[in-house]
Amino acid sequence: MSRPTPPTDQVVARRRAVGEQIRRVREYHNLSQREVCERTGIDIASYSRIEQGHASPLLDTLIRIADAIGVELTELVRR
Repeated sequence: MSRPTPPTDQVVARRRAVGEQIRRVREYHNLSQREVCERTGIDIASYSRIEQGHASPLLDTLIRIADAIGVELTELVRR
C-alpha cells in the first residue's frame, strides 16, 4: 500500500491560516479552548493541534467547532 502524498507548502500554509482564524473567532467570542472542547466533545490536544495548523480536521469537526462557537462555518475558513 502506498503512502499518501504529503501536503504542499501552500496547503500547509492555508491549514495554518484556518487554524489561526479559528483561534481569532474563538477569542473574539471570549471562549477558551476548554469551553469549545466541552461543547464539541473534541479532546483538548486535538483541538489545539487544529488551531496550530498541525492537524487537518474533517468537515464534520469544523461544523461542530463553528456550532460550539456560535458562528457560520464560513467564519472559520474565510481568508
